[in-house]
Amino acid sequence: MSATVTLPIWLFILILLFAAVTLASHFLFPSVRWFLRRRLERAVDRLNKRLKRPIQPFKLVRRMDTIRRLIYDPEVAQAIADHARENHIREDVAFQKAERYAREIVPGFSAFTYFGFAIRAARILSQSLYRVRLVHANDPALEAIPAEATVIFVMNHRSNMDYVLVTWLVAERSALAYAVGEWARVWPMRQLVRAMGGYFIRRRHNNPLYRKVLARYVQMATDAGVTQAVFPEGALSRTGHLGKPKLGLISYILEGFRPGASRDVVFVPVALNYDRVMEDRTLIDAQVSGARRFRFSLRPIWRYLRRQLWNRITGKYHRYGYAAVSFGDPLSLTEFLAQPREDAPASLGADLMGRIAAVMPVTPVPLVAHALQGGVRSLSDLDTVARRRIAAAQARGATVHIPRDDIAYTIETGLRTLVERRIVTCEGDRIALEANSPGAELVAFYAASVAHLLDDTETEAAAADPAPASIAT
Repeated sequence: MSATVTLPIWLFILILLFAAVTLASHFLFPSVRWFLRRRLERAVDRLNKRLKRPIQPFKLVRRMDTIRRLIYDPEVAQAIADHARENHIREDVAFQKAERYAREIVPGFSAFTYFGFAIRAARILSQSLYRVRLVHANDPALEAIPAEATVIFVMNHRSNMDYVLVTWLVAERSALAYAVGEWARVWPMRQLVRAMGGYFIRRRHNNPLYRKVLARYVQMATDAGVTQAVFPEGALSRTGHLGKPKLGLISYILEGFRPGASRDVVFVPVALNYDRVMEDRTLIDAQVSGARRFRFSLRPIWRYLRRQLWNRITGKYHRYGYAAVSFGDPLSLTEFLAQPREDAPASLGADLMGRIAAVMPVTPVPLVAHALQGGVRSLSDLDTVARRRIAAAQARGATVHIPRDDIAYTIETGLRTLVERRIVTCEGDRIALEANSPGAELVAFYAASVAHLLDDTETEAAAADPAPASIAT
């Protein structure tokens, strides 16, 4: 036992390496993971004390544990068997496909990334680009939502800035889990979206097995109380109008809901509007050409950042105008299903879009664009028509953002933005659309966002016609 063993140096080094790996994997790494996880749990506990809706344990479970739970779910297992039989493949091959879908869908939420980085970045980006206004907070209705209910924010989709704005504005309430399209499945967006709790969905090239895996994940998250954010339209509006709701995610939530047994689900309508949508020309071009997909590229972002940095250095930088957000009246799914309905998903989608439309904020540029779309071509007529439409819209309960509580300044701000973007020109009292730019299309795009609130208001407000005021040029 005490005899000396002679080994080559290379073999001795190899043994030491194996010993070090064994020590690290069996003793050191688990201890470090336990230490870091304990620190994370304490940090989340402190964070939950200040959040109005604490982070649910479902979001903090290890990603691989959620994936395993999902692929071994009885309904997914049945879908795997059906897929194997219908496609004449072995069940283990179908199982591997389901596991690949689950890995694609399930996020890996990081509280540090969300609250330590994303919220700060969202605030800085939002305030650097826009004058952000929460024009209708609806706090009493939001505070009345039961603490045990699952909250789902449903929003119109005007711009990719929607994600940023809402993430920041609800930061004091909870962490949102977004359903994100395939456009973000590129580096570095993929990692960031997953760390923020977002999950990817395929809008095309899916099959019954994929839809079942996605449905079960959405139902598990909803039943666990995870606060979510959903865009019922499914894609950016190319015309400016509110789109028809796509019923996929809504149908999944309804399928997994059992009145009286499931945790109640409360939908909170959120309406967003902008004086400038960064993607407006791209969306208009896509509407004209019929393009269905958009490629994500860092190149336009780099060009934009470089241009804005130069504008700041030269003193020419200015923000894009106002970005306004309104919260509508919440809708309880339990109360909604208390009345029998022939097509519950379609009825729910229409109800939610109606609530979003009702609280759509009217900002200066859409207000002025709507008047120009109606044929106004002089400053005096613009003032008269805009005042009438503001009065009528407010009488109907619409939310009109009037900066400085000054209607003349509101009209001036909206018109100046259009002039600076070379969409319209002003000469004396006359207003004209720019001939060498898609002025008419852009005016129609912005007018469409508030058309449902401002159309046919001339007659309603004619009796209350205020005296026109001058507009500074």
